[in-house]
Amino acid sequence: MIGFTLSFDGYDASENKLEFYDAAQAMLGFQRTLALTTHLVLNGEVITQAPSLKDAQIFVVPPREGSWEIATIISLSAVVLYKLGTAPRETPLGNLVCSAYDYIISETLGFHVDYEKTLGKQYEELSADRKNKIPLLDQSNFDSVIEKCEKAVRDMHRPIVKSTSAERANIYYETDDDSFSLGHALTSRTYEYINETIVDESREIISGKVSSYNINTYKGRIYIIDEKRPVPFELSHEARNARSVGRIVESLRLNAIDRKRDDAIVSFRVYKHRSVTDRLKSVFVLAILNE
Repeated sequence: MIGFTLSFDGYDASENKLEFYDAAQAMLGFQRTLALTTHLVLNGEVITQAPSLKDAQIFVVPPREGSWEIATIISLSAVVLYKLGTAPRETPLGNLVCSAYDYIISETLGFHVDYEKTLGKQYEELSADRKNKIPLLDQSNFDSVIEKCEKAVRDMHRPIVKSTSAERANIYYETDDDSFSLGHALTSRTYEYINETIVDESREIISGKVSSYNINTYKGRIYIIDEKRPVPFELSHEARNARSVGRIVESLRLNAIDRKRDDAIVSFRVYKHRSVTDRLKSVFVLAILNE
């Protein structure tokens, strides 16, 4: 079994109650994030509509007492079972879906997950298995889904921040034998991070190494040295020229070869986008300085 549970607690949720409309919106947001993540892992495609999920179905099951829960089971199609060659519990697929979902939710909430040590390592192991036919993806694929899931994750906070019929929520990964919590709790603080963005009025210069880049959206992530973590970036129209893109791709290539290479460092002139708690959320690139 591959399953996830969104569990609300505190206030009315502790008495097994949630405000109806907020609960419905949270359920829709939860289903959307699961559908987009599952479809990406199984098919290697980024979809924009949850009903477009292919090769799997997501079922909702009755909640347990003790708190207000939305429990789900992901049922895989015969096509996926054929690709795997064995039953899901005998393969790393469940752990892969779990890691992918944890990465997407954590990054959306503003908590960095080291891709290379989590999903990247699992995909390396999958690539060594010649029987495996699941698409082998890179970080940029998952970064695209993070962007598509932001509103859905915001909706998952509704019982916490709108009706305040819950104080917090946790997401659990369920298997036949075990259950454990993913990443970080959903709270009013994580909602503030997602919901509000402050754009700095002054231009600043940042330096770092490109860790992912999407040639179609002109978006990616750069490991900023001062921040000690990757941060999303988007190129302005003025920066979308051949020399700038070439420098970004070169930084990504060098960084992929050796993460300690200094010649992978690139400097950007940017507007910084911050959360209300002053955490850097993303940067809007005006120009690349060392082209």
